[in-house]
Formats: sequence, C-alpha cells, structure tokens
Amino acid sequence: MATVSEPKNEKEPKPQLVPPARTEPELFAAEIEMEKKSHNFLPMLLALALVALIAGTIYYVWKTAHDVLSPAVATTSISDILKTQAPATVTFSTGVVEPNGGQQDPEYRLLSKAGVVTTKPKSKGGTALIVALTKPGEDLLSNITGVKKVKNSDNTTTYTVPLAERKLLSIDKITTVKPRVAQVAYTWKWAPNSLGEKFDAAGSLVQSFNSWDRATLIKSYGVDFYSGAPTKASIVLMETDEGVWEPYRE
Repeated sequence: MATVSEPKNEKEPKPQLVPPARTEPELFAAEIEMEKKSHNFLPMLLALALVALIAGTIYYVWKTAHDVLSPAVATTSISDILKTQAPATVTFSTGVVEPNGGQQDPEYRLLSKAGVVTTKPKSKGGTALIVALTKPGEDLLSNITGVKKVKNSDNTTTYTVPLAERKLLSIDKITTVKPRVAQVAYTWKWAPNSLGEKFDAAGSLVQSFNSWDRATLIKSYGVDFYSGAPTKASIVLMETDEGVWEPYRE
C-alpha cells in the first residue's frame, strides 16, 4: 500500500538575524572614544577664552589711550573755564553820590583822572559829590562789552564796567590721574580793555596816588597789576559721558 507524504514548500523560511550582544571590551572602547571627544572640546574652550581675554585687553588699552586728555582739547576746555569766571570790574554811579571816602574817595578821583567822569562837591564842607559822565567816558563805555547800566530810584545811575578778563597763554603739562581724569598745569594772563589799562596798578594814573590810596584801589575798586607777569595755575579735569572735559567733582 502506497504511503501519502506531505508536500514540501518550495521556499523554506529564512532564519531571523539576531544582532550579536556587545561584549564588554566594545562598550569600554565606546566610552574611551567619548572621553577623547570630550578632551578635544576642552582645548577649544580654553582657546576661545584666551581670544576673549586678548580682545578685552586690546580694547582696554585702546579705550584708555582715547581717554587721555590731548593738549588741543585741554586748550579748549581751559579757555572755556576761564571765560566762565567773572571778569575784573569797577562799579560807580553818576548823579549825587555819597562815596565811601567822601570827596577824597580814590575811586572817583581815579575815574576823574582817567577822563571818564567829572566831579564837584555838592556843598561846601559836605561829603556828597555831583558826578557826571563825560563824552569821552560815554564813548569809552560804549566800546566795552558787558557794561551794565541801572537807573536808581534816587535819580542816580550805576555802572558796572568790566576791566579785564583772563586769557589762556599755554598748557604747560597734562598728567593723567586715571582714565578720564587728568591734572592740567597752565598759564594765564589778564587781558585788560581800554578802561582796565587805566586801572593798572603799575600804570601812571594809579602810581600818582599815595600808597594808602593805591592799596584801597586794589582792595575795593578793581585796580590790579593787569600788565604784570603771567599767572601759573593747575586744575583737575574729568571727562563726562558726552566727551566734555570739565572741572573734577566727586
């Protein structure tokens, strides 16, 4: 009797591929590779930090160099500062005036000698003076900038007249105290106007007074040695955020 056999499939199933388990040596090798990459990244960070440090140093040196006060800027700054300082002035009045020194007040005698005013006693034996501005005096005052004229309730007129202003002659030395702060040594001189020249303590008009009156004129009435030697001075300046150098303040 014939036996019946089951038919065979033409294609037999392929065996499934199973990835082989990683051995411990392979895992250890992977960790070593990661550590190598980590060690390679560290020098890069150090290099970037060094570049940043060098760039910062260069910027600081550049900024500090630009914070130094130059002679040209110092000249402008000191000149502006001197302009803001009040000029030397003399104040006098016309009309019926009671001078501090009476009819012998040296201020009105000097103004009279200078041809600016005329004076005469109001009364015999009195101290009041009748003071009038002369025509040359009017012309002289009209050519001086900054003259102030005030009419008073007692019918007098008071004049405040500039005599001289300070002018910068030279910047002698600039010392950097710290960034944006500098000490400036400079030389200045009085620049008198036409009336200031008559109020020069070394001039012939003032020298015609006795020593007591000269001292009074210098102390109280604007007389000074306007033709004297230049004056040396020093000031500490600081640079503002706007780039302007001005007197240092805490």
